[in-house]
Amino acid sequence: MKTPLLVACATLLALPAHAQSEAALKDYFEGKTVVVKMDMPATQEGVDVYADARRPIDFGAYSARLKSTGIALKSGESVMITRIRVKDKLIEFQLGGGGYGTFSDDTSTSVYVPSATKSTREKNLERDIKNETDSARKRRMQSDLDNLRRDRENEDRRNRAVAETASEQKKQRIAEQRLHGGSRFNIRYQNGVPAGVTPGGIMAALVEYVEFPFADKVVRPGKETAPAAVARGPASGPRKGMTWQDALDAFGQPEKTADRMEGKLKVTTATFSKDDQRIEAEFVEGVLIRYSISSR
Repeated sequence: MKTPLLVACATLLALPAHAQSEAALKDYFEGKTVVVKMDMPATQEGVDVYADARRPIDFGAYSARLKSTGIALKSGESVMITRIRVKDKLIEFQLGGGGYGTFSDDTSTSVYVPSATKSTREKNLERDIKNETDSARKRRMQSDLDNLRRDRENEDRRNRAVAETASEQKKQRIAEQRLHGGSRFNIRYQNGVPAGVTPGGIMAALVEYVEFPFADKVVRPGKETAPAAVARGPASGPRKGMTWQDALDAFGQPEKTADRMEGKLKVTTATFSKDDQRIEAEFVEGVLIRYSISSR
């Protein structure tokens, strides 16, 4: 029997190409809850995942974003998928709001306070001093003008101090808002988003970084549980996200395997034996997405 995850993949892959759209992905993902398996930066730039690259994440860029913006979602935290957007070369997988810094967010930390303007009295004195011929009167006028200029400069200093304080307060406020603005994964494709991309393809791209509880349910008579809750296995056992080679290194050659294509996805079902356990595992494009453990 196919698992719900792969049934969903197969169902969507069976639809016409035009149905493999943003709308279909929205219907499948939005409003559901996932668990992030890595700290997520507090920015709309999120984490870039290069789906068709040998090294999916540039951890240098990832680290820099964490340092500059802080952590919006901690590893192990549950969060709602709030938006899916399909663009030419990337799919935005937005979590908890998608990250601070979107169009409606104020990201400027500066507060503008205009400089104090010259009063009419100051302007008149500047004009009249040029035409004044009485030296004593001219000195008095210059003294009055100097006092007005000092008053204006003092007002400017006070305004700058107010602006600096307000800017610091705004900076702290934005930093706090960032921590509650969610984050996102940007799934990037070098040659453009594949035609007919499915939820299975997205989950395969993110399986090392996100758990999808809603796609990981096993229904048994009178009982519904998640495999992760009933059969996680020992620390050296299987884990979602491990590669085919990791599985071979851990459990040896499988007793049997079966391959099939779900649209453009290669699905491999393998049975391993380890000690007194039998491990049934399913891989999508060489990445473990589901397993179960039973006694031999």
